[in-house]
Amino acid sequence: MNKNKSHSSAAAAATFTLFAVAIFLLSSLHLSHALGSAATLAVTSAPAAVCGVVASEPTRRIACYRDGDVVAVAPDVSFSAISGGRSYFCGLRSGNYSLLCWDTLAGFRSKRLYNNGTVLFENLAVGDSQVCATAVGAGTASCWRTNAAFELPSGSDQFSSISSGSGFSCGILKGSNKVRCWGIESVAKNTESEFRNMSMASLVAGESHVCGLNSSGFLVCRGSNGFGQIDVPEGGALEFSGLALGAEHSCAIRRSNGSVVCWGGRGLFSVNVTKGVSFEVIVSGSNFTCGLTTNNFSVICWGPGWANANGSYSGSGFEIPLPPILPGPCVQSSCSECGIYPQSESLCSGFGNICKPTPCWPQMQAPGPPQVAPPSPPASRSRALTKGLLAFAIVGSVGGVAGACTVIYFLWTGVCFGKKKIHNSVQPTITRGGSLNGGAGSNNGNSPPSRSSTIRRQGSRIMRRQRKHLPPHHERINYGALFCLHLYFGRRGRHRHEQLIWSRVDKEATRSLPSLYCKFSKRVKENAGKSVNKDWLEHENSMLKDIADFYDGCDSE
Repeated sequence: MNKNKSHSSAAAAATFTLFAVAIFLLSSLHLSHALGSAATLAVTSAPAAVCGVVASEPTRRIACYRDGDVVAVAPDVSFSAISGGRSYFCGLRSGNYSLLCWDTLAGFRSKRLYNNGTVLFENLAVGDSQVCATAVGAGTASCWRTNAAFELPSGSDQFSSISSGSGFSCGILKGSNKVRCWGIESVAKNTESEFRNMSMASLVAGESHVCGLNSSGFLVCRGSNGFGQIDVPEGGALEFSGLALGAEHSCAIRRSNGSVVCWGGRGLFSVNVTKGVSFEVIVSGSNFTCGLTTNNFSVICWGPGWANANGSYSGSGFEIPLPPILPGPCVQSSCSECGIYPQSESLCSGFGNICKPTPCWPQMQAPGPPQVAPPSPPASRSRALTKGLLAFAIVGSVGGVAGACTVIYFLWTGVCFGKKKIHNSVQPTITRGGSLNGGAGSNNGNSPPSRSSTIRRQGSRIMRRQRKHLPPHHERINYGALFCLHLYFGRRGRHRHEQLIWSRVDKEATRSLPSLYCKFSKRVKENAGKSVNKDWLEHENSMLKDIADFYDGCDSE
């Protein structure tokens, strides 16, 4: 018995050594590992192969392409979904009761992994070596082909979806939408902790990083970032849909037009072969990516790890000579959650429907055909009219501002409405024989001197004296302000006069107005009896009458 144990230990050690050497050699050659979640398209890497579930046939069989050959895998069996690992891929039979796997290193030799009609499975996720799936309805996860270092998921956790990477798997918990990971403890715990309490709507695993869409529709990546594989491109909510992750790169489908954008991977995945091509599904190995085109459901592969260069190269990329592949699994469902995929009936040959993928984001409008330009003459006239209106608005605005500034300037400098001011040029000519009525009569010699006589004798003298003691600027302000007082006293009331003085006449001019008024009043009184121009005298009397109640105390001067 001890001998058997020793032989078993030696065999296990030798197997482990050979396995380690093989892994080292494979890693030194940068071979890819197919990772991720269940779909109708899958890839493996040792050797590089791509497989898909064939569309528009009664039997939804699997067809694979490897080294220039198309291989029919289980041609008489229908499958709903497949997922690829390092050197093998697995398929979930229609009805979800059986799980089969094929080793691509051994000529697609098959092996049944699970077969039970009682517990059905979905969400197939093949990682680097492990195979996991969730029970239909319950959401509990089960895993196969694991080693002792791989910790199995908790039997109490229920998942809405899962994905597998290299040595770990992660899923979105039902109810909370939080991320829960399991597998090799250090890798699983670190990955899970980076998502913390983030609520996620979808999740896809790569070799050592994980990306997904959060509940708001934004792209989020966590994990290793040695090559920029988690430096997500700029984009708003609901910008991306399908995801595919490798060892050093990540790719996503833009929802607006189905184009693929890749980041990380040493810049080797942003290639011209995908330009102008719309994709329905994408999957990745560790250093190559394959996609299912929207146009005719053909498969295109690109990246440094894709060794099948003898594939048919077209202007859009390496088109693999596979028959059309289903864009999603055919299921017996009304697809009430998100709706039915177009062409479902013909793609599934009448056996079920293809449901649109969950979560059900709002539908984005794809870019339509180029709009036909309107006839040039109407467009030219429209542009000319628009430019004319714009020029008119600009010129009008500038003119309005200039006018407002001009009015403000004249008011601020004390010049009232047209720079009106009183100076010698408007003084009346004094004649000795004149009368109050313009020379038609004379004053009684026994009567005291009239008010107009005083005005005529003293008016010019007082105004000359006032100008002699003040510089020209203050002369203009004082006389202009006095004229303003006359206008506003007669038309607006006393409070308006006070407001005018303090807001529109500078303080120095305002302080001189009382004295100026009294001197002007004396001049009017002294010249009251002399012959003056009738219009000017009426003007003077009107000024005095309007402002007489504003200043008092002139008798003392």
